[in-house]
Amino acid sequence: MALWWIGAIVLLVVVLPVVIALLNRVLAALERIRGASDEILAGGVALVGELDGAPEALGQTDTTIKAVAAGAVRYAGPVSKLLG
Repeated sequence: MALWWIGAIVLLVVVLPVVIALLNRVLAALERIRGASDEILAGGVALVGELDGAPEALGQTDTTIKAVAAGAVRYAGPVSKLLG
């Protein structure tokens, strides 16, 4: 019976604080992960707000590329005649 009491005291004095310390470290890491994920979510939401005008910008880019391509073709024809 005395060994039972000694085992219970060792459990309370040695093992329980170690378990509590390890649990504290795990919970601290969990809080850091939660904070980082909240920042990532906020950044993603802000990014979605910035992408609202993307289709119109891409349409304007397509128009500009077609105009530049037409000018390049008009320029390349006479240059090829001059060169030969």
